[in-house]
This record gives sequence, C-alpha cells and structure tokens, in this order.
Amino acid sequence: MATLTKIESPITNVGIDSKRPRRLRQSAALRSLFSETNVEPRNLVLPIFVREGNQIKEQIDSMPGIFRLSPDENLEREILEIQSLGIGGIIVFGLPKIKDPFGSEAYNVNGVVQQAVRRIKQTSSELVVICDVCMCEYTDHGHCGILNPRGQVENDRTIEFLARIAVSQANAGADIVAPSAMMDNQVLAIRQGLDSAGFESMPIMSYSSKYASAFYGPFREAAGSAPSFGDRKTYQMDPSNVREALRETRIDVEQGADVIMVKPALSYLDVIKAVRAEFDLPLAAYNVSGEYSMIKAAAINGWIDEERIVDEVLHSIRRAGADIIISYFAKDYARRWKNSH
Repeated sequence: MATLTKIESPITNVGIDSKRPRRLRQSAALRSLFSETNVEPRNLVLPIFVREGNQIKEQIDSMPGIFRLSPDENLEREILEIQSLGIGGIIVFGLPKIKDPFGSEAYNVNGVVQQAVRRIKQTSSELVVICDVCMCEYTDHGHCGILNPRGQVENDRTIEFLARIAVSQANAGADIVAPSAMMDNQVLAIRQGLDSAGFESMPIMSYSSKYASAFYGPFREAAGSAPSFGDRKTYQMDPSNVREALRETRIDVEQGADVIMVKPALSYLDVIKAVRAEFDLPLAAYNVSGEYSMIKAAAINGWIDEERIVDEVLHSIRRAGADIIISYFAKDYARRWKNSH
C-alpha cells in the first residue's frame, strides 16, 4: 500500500491575521471596482437664480462662483454648459422687480421664472427644469404666504396661491413643480390645481421635510427672500425632530407627491436615512447654500481640500439614501467627473 505523505498547510493559524479588508484597497482600480456608492452628474440638480433685466450676471457675494442671471443670452450660455456636463436638471428661483403682499409676480404669465423657463426650453428641450413653488421671493414681507391682519401666514388662503403659481409654471413649460412653502395640504391643492388645468402628468417634487435652518442665510441674500419681520418657525420644521419628518412626508405622499425631499442635507443625514427606510418614492436632498458657502470659505482660506471635501459630502448624502442631490457644487463636480471618465 502506498504511503500518503502529509502536506503541511502554509497557514498554520487561521485567525484574526487572515482577516484583511485592506486587500480590496490596494489600488485605485480595486477601490473603484468595489465602490458601494456612486455620484454621477445625472444624480445632481443645480439651482439657478434668474432676475428681471438684460445682460445681468451678478456674483453673489456669500456664494463664490454662483450668479444671478437675466433670462437672455447669459442664461442661455449657462444652460448649454449645464447640458454639456450631463447634469440631471436645474431648479429655478426668481427675483422679480416688483413685490407685493400677494406675491403676484410669482404667477404672472410674463414673470421672471416664466420667461426663464421658456428661454431654457428653447435652448435645451431635454434638460429637466424644476420650478420652486413658493412666495417668499415675491412678497414684500418676505414670508412664504399670505398674511392675516395679525401678521400670521394664513395656510388655507396661501395654498390657493401656490396652486396658481404651479399652474403658471406648468404653462411656461416646467417639467416638475416643487412646493417649498411648508403649508399644510399644499401638495393636495397643487395636485388639484394642476389636474383641473389639464396637467395631470405634471410631477410634484415636495419639500416634504424642510427645516427652519440657519443654513439658508446665503440663499436669502441670493434670492432676496429674507423675512422683513419674525422668522419661519411656525411653518418650517423644528431641527430637533425626525419623527415629524416622517409624518410630514407621509401626508405629502398620500396627497400625491411624486418625489419627496429633505432640506437641508448635510446636518440631516439621519433624516434622509429615516425617510429612505420608510418610503419608496424617489428621494431628493438639498445640499443648501450655507453648506456650500462654508466649504467655499474654508477652501479659499486654504484650510481644506475643496475637491475631496465636496466628494465626501455628496457621497455621504447619496449613502444616506438620496436619489437626487440639489447642490451648488453640481457644475464643479460634473467637470471633474467628466475629466476622469
């Protein structure tokens, strides 16, 4: 009978020494192959500020690299660049010349947003155009709705105006309307208004969880939308709450929202994760102006590596569960992504 020779195993102690996750991190190619979370330009939406006038391109002091544009050749050039970068879409905010207690320029057929949407669609029929549905940029008091004699926002009267604004934007050619006023039943009123006007197929992206955040400061400069008195804590959400976000989102889903949103993003990643776990609709997150400006200011002072920080921020928002990221970094990120692919 042949004698079997025992072959010694090269591993004599299979234990903790054999567990080496670093094996999949040894090169850029390996790291890319096993990456769990990806951010592509098509996942991004860029906010656009349009103001009435001609040949306007104004730098926003608190937001380096972001401009107010008139709805003419300046806007057209911006749209062509955005399209060339493969960015998923834009969301449009307007700065009217005239403000009044009813925000009537928001639903004017020739309002600045309506002009801009028509110009954008003439320039690029394929780019997704989202219109913010709110009144704060258009009211002379800066609040997001109609005030009663005591200076309080009247919810039920306001949602009638929000529906009127949404229909006006749909008529101008918007692809999606996005109510941000945080009025109770705003989604239902807008859905009914759109359907009655023949826009049954118009999607609604609801700012379903919008917090009363200090991160909005630079935006309020950019859009000229700071309230002239008081604050918005009676209609925007308390930053300490997460269960309330789920209640607000559930109401919007039941009333016909097609896309839901959490705003801000970076300080509310836990809210994004909780909403993602509870609902299966497309989820957007707004990487807001204050988050942008902090990173820009630190980068200008040489304190951080802007590109790496932006990559981390956008990936963290996607990792938390957002399908879509609204971000002022969209063009910068898309340029780098395009150059590396």
